[in-house]
Amino acid sequence: MVSDPEYAVHAELNVMVETRDGTRLATDVYRPADPDTGEPIDDPKPALLDRTPYGKRGRMERHGEWYAERGYVVAIQDCRGRFDSEGEYYIFVDEPEDGYDTVEWLADRDYCDGQVGTIGTSYGAWVQNALATQDPPSLEAMFVNQGAADGRKATFRHNGAFELRWLCWAFTLGGGFAKRALEDPDVQQRLANVDVRDVLENGPVQPGQSPLRHIPDYEEWAFDIMTQGSASDELWQEPGVNFETYYDQSADVPTVYAGAWYDSYTKATCDNFEALSERKDSDHFLLMGPWTHGWNSYPLPSWNKSYSGELEFGEDCLQDYQETRLRFFDHYLKGKETWADQPTVQYFQMGTGDGSRTRNGRLFHGGEWRSDEAWPLPDTEFRTYYVHDDGTLSTDEPTVEDAATSYEFDPRDPVPTVGGNCSSYITYEQRDENLIEYPLSERKLQDITGRGGFDQRTRPDTLGAEPPYGPLEERNDVLVFRTPPLEQDLEIAGPIRVRVYGSTDGPDTDFTAKLIDEHPPSEEFPNGFAVNCCDSICRGRYRGYRDEPDPLEPGEVYEFEMEPYPTANVFREGHRIRLDLSSSNYPRYDVNHNTGGPLYGDREYRVATNTVHHDATYPTHVELPVQPR
Repeated sequence: MVSDPEYAVHAELNVMVETRDGTRLATDVYRPADPDTGEPIDDPKPALLDRTPYGKRGRMERHGEWYAERGYVVAIQDCRGRFDSEGEYYIFVDEPEDGYDTVEWLADRDYCDGQVGTIGTSYGAWVQNALATQDPPSLEAMFVNQGAADGRKATFRHNGAFELRWLCWAFTLGGGFAKRALEDPDVQQRLANVDVRDVLENGPVQPGQSPLRHIPDYEEWAFDIMTQGSASDELWQEPGVNFETYYDQSADVPTVYAGAWYDSYTKATCDNFEALSERKDSDHFLLMGPWTHGWNSYPLPSWNKSYSGELEFGEDCLQDYQETRLRFFDHYLKGKETWADQPTVQYFQMGTGDGSRTRNGRLFHGGEWRSDEAWPLPDTEFRTYYVHDDGTLSTDEPTVEDAATSYEFDPRDPVPTVGGNCSSYITYEQRDENLIEYPLSERKLQDITGRGGFDQRTRPDTLGAEPPYGPLEERNDVLVFRTPPLEQDLEIAGPIRVRVYGSTDGPDTDFTAKLIDEHPPSEEFPNGFAVNCCDSICRGRYRGYRDEPDPLEPGEVYEFEMEPYPTANVFREGHRIRLDLSSSNYPRYDVNHNTGGPLYGDREYRVATNTVHHDATYPTHVELPVQPR
């Protein structure tokens, strides 16, 4: 049995934890208390640490109370330079040492039994991995939900391109609650008045020419991420940004890496588990649901929702987030048998539904939980599907010579993003009221891209789309390759690999890939339904995961390697497996101007003629992780 809520809660707010450089970090400490007196108990308990840039009150406060009632000391801390903590904020760079110092401070309290576990989602997952690179002696367990691995490879940048969500974040949840914005209402009002959609459409942003100039430390890190792409840039070697470099020296403690198939950290979550479960002696677990980024707010019991975008999975996909974490920590910090039966790998296999329309208009994609002992799954058959000049996708290798398809890629008219592994592509709702009448903390956030599975067609709210709206496959700059209708179900689960043999007529360009489950037309969906499973991009100058840029030679054929995020999906009988190839996916990724100029901020645009080769010499293909039936 998990720990019961048997205690009252005693809270000590804004305890200032001094770090090694003298900066003090504001920390709220929740302790189990006697139900009769309300006084904190004397018996030391294991502690849980949650570090956040979003403010330690409100929802976070209720988390502290929930675990304290069940016999844990809980410390919730504002990250350096955020809310009540001192110091200057530069995204993630100070988190390793600050996290280490806080773990050891917490373990040294009389009310702690010396054991510290860590919790947190998204940014709260980044900071866990960051402090783990320092191997704090008192760290005993981690539950890392939806965090990064190597920010340059995927999550800040992605195979050379920039994930524009971080610019969106800088204008909203980041900059809107920066110290400077909280201290100066005029600065916060300027940020509240920004419609990020306009920023993106009128971009690229120039230093000193946007509201970010009023918060210089935020403008600095935002432009560093946007303009620095080489591995030699110091930023990408920081232990708070690139955990992969520090795997060997990172803490060896029981860890859950939890994520979701439509999360913005899907690849990083699986990469962390795969690498660290092999390197470390402690128990490591992977838990992947069909959800999008984040999870439902307290007190809702379900882990996220039963749907992602326009896909419905059914209530079987729901898990109790708090109870799952409690079972884990009860086992490893209290010695209970609450996690003994947990499989090493637990994942939701999407796509077993009948494709009907639900009452709320979503497509019932369905699915079921599966488990295994390793990732990638031990019985995986990596099966290659090749693209052919007649638009087919098949396991037959091409035999023709000199087959290729060309298209014009205009960076001023990029392919719009319609859902996918997106988060933080957001803007504050535009209101006439000022911040006194309607505070920023109460304003609604509006989604720019959509998150999760969507029918791949534009609509009036699609950023960058113009009427007549319709399927992305009808664009002249999208190449579509599909299998014949499947004669039997095909189940995939694991990492996806794409190799595009491409050429261009300029010094640089991008290639993109998107894996799609193409539902046939039905009475309820007469136009069919093209479900995006995962996608990726490759910036030419950084092809092959180069550390340093290497310009393209016009007309020369190169291999553009891509890793669309891992997924688990059943392509049902009668469906088609589809691969869409293009050169943009905006605003999920920034758009290559095709000039070979600056990574970000280039004022010149050039229309590129890009060519995908698909012949015996250059067999463009996708590799799928097929599972036995």
